Amino acid sequence: MTGQDRVTVNDPRAPVNNGEGHQYVFYGVGGDWMIRRGVESLRIAREDRMRLADRFVPPRSYRVAADRLEKPGSVVLLEAPPGSGRRAAAIMLLHGVGEDGGADEEGVRFEEFPVTGKDENPLAPGEGDRFLLDLSGIVDEEAYTKAQHHLAVRRSQVQDAGAHMVVVLPSGMEHAHAPGLEPHTVTLGRPRGVAVVTRYLRMDRMAFRPADLESAGLQRLCDRSPMRELARFAGLVRAARDSDRFGADFAGWLDQAMHAVTDRAGEVGRQVASVRTAPERALLLATAMFEEAGADIVYEAWHDLMRTVRHEEEATTELARTDFGERLAGLGIERDPDGRLRFERLAYADAVRTYFWANFPGVRNDLRDWIGHAAGLRGLTTDDRVNVVVRFGERSLAVGRPDHLFDLAVRWADSATGASCDPRAVAALELGLSHERLGGWFRKRIYRCVSSGSLPDGLARVLTVACLQSLGATHSDQAMVRLHYLAVRKGEAAHEAREALLGLVGRDRRLYRLLIDRLRDRTHREPRKAEPHLRLLTELLRSDRAPDPPPWPDLFLGWETVFSQPPTNLWNLLVSSWLSAAASDSAREMALGVMVGATHGRTAALQRLYVIACSWVGSARHPSRAGVAALFWQHIDHAQYARTENTERAGAGPRTTEEAR
Repeated sequence: MTGQDRVTVNDPRAPVNNGEGHQYVFYGVGGDWMIRRGVESLRIAREDRMRLADRFVPPRSYRVAADRLEKPGSVVLLEAPPGSGRRAAAIMLLHGVGEDGGADEEGVRFEEFPVTGKDENPLAPGEGDRFLLDLSGIVDEEAYTKAQHHLAVRRSQVQDAGAHMVVVLPSGMEHAHAPGLEPHTVTLGRPRGVAVVTRYLRMDRMAFRPADLESAGLQRLCDRSPMRELARFAGLVRAARDSDRFGADFAGWLDQAMHAVTDRAGEVGRQVASVRTAPERALLLATAMFEEAGADIVYEAWHDLMRTVRHEEEATTELARTDFGERLAGLGIERDPDGRLRFERLAYADAVRTYFWANFPGVRNDLRDWIGHAAGLRGLTTDDRVNVVVRFGERSLAVGRPDHLFDLAVRWADSATGASCDPRAVAALELGLSHERLGGWFRKRIYRCVSSGSLPDGLARVLTVACLQSLGATHSDQAMVRLHYLAVRKGEAAHEAREALLGLVGRDRRLYRLLIDRLRDRTHREPRKAEPHLRLLTELLRSDRAPDPPPWPDLFLGWETVFSQPPTNLWNLLVSSWLSAAASDSAREMALGVMVGATHGRTAALQRLYVIACSWVGSARHPSRAGVAALFWQHIDHAQYARTENTERAGAGPRTTEEAR
């Protein structure tokens, strides 16, 4: 990642008890676009684990599970009721493995296994690796039986490798557990709800007394609500404070948040029931989707929605109808001094969106098409557009329609011009990939896209960014596979994918080794289609792409594949890069002998290396270059001599390096 591609994170204090809720983290790359991560995040990258650790309240028996997991090769299975933060507990157990308190060692994996055994690029665990297998979403015995077969395979791999794995078991499936699971199972209790809320509020720098949290209503909420709802509740208290619209004391903010989580659904239901006309309902939904946008933009989005659902315009002129301001006031929508629209009540917009997607399933396709156009209305800022995408994505994923979100991502990506990358499309894919329940659907869908035939450049660019930024943090192996498919295509977008791929693997020795193996396999398996894979492999093996210190055995295997092909100009930059590296760093002189050894003494390959070295020396007269070239030629002579010895023993005539010179 270049300096211009530096990732920035705003609001690192966003509440994340178990990766769910309605808070987001913004990413900016090069200042050109923004990504907004959404609900139910499954990211287990280090920075997210650190934020989770700040807010995590250990449940009962957590220490028992932690002690069992400490031993290399250990597998711990967690039983806990839904809503108890069981996934968060699993992540925190893995995060705390070792005496370093969760610090990540170079090359150590922290990833999530897919629920099924289907993986387009399976990779065996290594020593110290940490894995999560979340089976909590399984609801039928047949699926659980298959998942347990997969668990048995993974468990054996983890134990043999000295890795660590935590498995979240499905609730209500105790009768279907395979024999032998019991000794590895720990039953977790539910954390104290008030302790969770307190932790969140403290991290958000709220000033309050324990007595402020002792109301009967709040106690019921803390005792009954899932952890994700308690996280959301604490976030609403913060939102009330930060809005400057609901007083200046903690009691007022707490009261607003309580109303938001207990009363909003009923309030919206009653309002929609009382508002019978299509224009009023459409305005209610348009404001909920475009809240905080300018009044004129909401007005345009409102009319766009009515056209999309085929509502006939009123026969009278607009001057004879109820004016826009009166309509807004009648629906409880206010206009701030800057002309932006918002609901008077805290979190009301979210409740409106939830109500419409849940209770008007027949118009979901129309809502998809509406957002596809309206999210591009003139006057919307990039942040406004991403807000709309996230709001639409939340609802589509909640009702099990990931295809709606993916369809829009493709539509927006295809509409991008030049080398631009549409932020709406990127935000949509980021949201889908980070979804705890449907992230796997998006990973598979992206795989089908990149491994298919033709792919528009706009979509290829969006997929590249999503794989690098989102998938690379959670499933780096799968990100590498998808970027490889994108990188071997033709065109400028493929060049960008190559840079993303090489940057990803260059930061991880394990991925670097894996990509070398993958490219070698593709080169040997399909010789007629080997050229793009060979070109990529040659670039990967350059000195400026290799990890430090260089992995010589892996480089040898890669160079062996490159040098076994007919000599081409692909070799020039590769060999010259290592000659230059050896000239500036004596520790890299080992590359000279390893490269020559990778030719296995083939005369044509040795001649080619000799010619490249001659050209390299002549391009810049410097004593260090002459010394490196002389050492390189010496390795070539030794290899040629050994080849000659073997040839003479076989009864053939000798051929020396002097002849090549």
